[in-house]
Amino acid sequence: MWQERAWARHDDRKMEFRVKATSAQRHWSGFEASIYEASAGYSELSNSQHSVSMHVGRPLLVTSRCDGSSVRRLQVPGDIKIVPAGVSRIWETEFATTKLSMEISAPLLYSVAEGMGVKNPASVAILPHLHLNDARIEHVGWAVKAELESPDPSGRVYGEGLGVALAAHLLRRYARVMEPRPEALSRRGLARVLEYVRANVASDLSLFELARIAGVSPSHFKTLFKQTTGIAVHRYVIRARVQHAAGLLQRDGASLADVALQAGFANQSHLARCMRRIMGLTPGQLRNRFENDVVR
Repeated sequence: MWQERAWARHDDRKMEFRVKATSAQRHWSGFEASIYEASAGYSELSNSQHSVSMHVGRPLLVTSRCDGSSVRRLQVPGDIKIVPAGVSRIWETEFATTKLSMEISAPLLYSVAEGMGVKNPASVAILPHLHLNDARIEHVGWAVKAELESPDPSGRVYGEGLGVALAAHLLRRYARVMEPRPEALSRRGLARVLEYVRANVASDLSLFELARIAGVSPSHFKTLFKQTTGIAVHRYVIRARVQHAAGLLQRDGASLADVALQAGFANQSHLARCMRRIMGLTPGQLRNRFENDVVR
């Protein structure tokens, strides 16, 4: 994650940070995110990873300096900054603010570039941008924020998928790389992935592990899985968990809370929401239907 250093000319107004939510315990591979509050003042941020930050607090004036450029702008929710790894940025505000920080590791960016068909992924450079309006990044940013704040996180596949989507967009839009050719997963590769999901449906599945099993890069896997099955990989995992929970409800008398945990859901309410959305029934209603069928 980012490391904070004081700007020597303004030691008396050193900016302070307070993390409100973070992906630190989510174990996402190559992608980290946090929502943090920053006090008024000055600071210099040094990034060891490619950083994309989004303003999520109230509108306010912000001065940013990076790579020889300086921008003083009114920032509003959804405004974006991109700072490549190894590049420092000085910024200052007159009031406290709230930011979403998303960071992509060099290995993840390399893997995504490789999956997109870039001939020499190691040569790709992301350019700094101090003030952007980018609808796709903003869409990913709000999704990341919602995931960090959710009491029922969607799991590693979803979180890592957001990181891959962000890396792919940075490469397409800000590094001028080629678009991948439309393809499909091989039958054998798809069968291995589906079997792995069924066998590990209660685990916190990793997008990177599923891509490894399929034999493709993570960014390629997301696209190929949807092209092959017609459904996004994280949605397929949720459907598989709902189906597994339905089987448990039919076979034994475990409590709904136990069924939720055995099927890989965060809790009973998380299972209920997903099952209602996919099957049109709550777990309790489904169990009653099974019991009534047995009586008949």
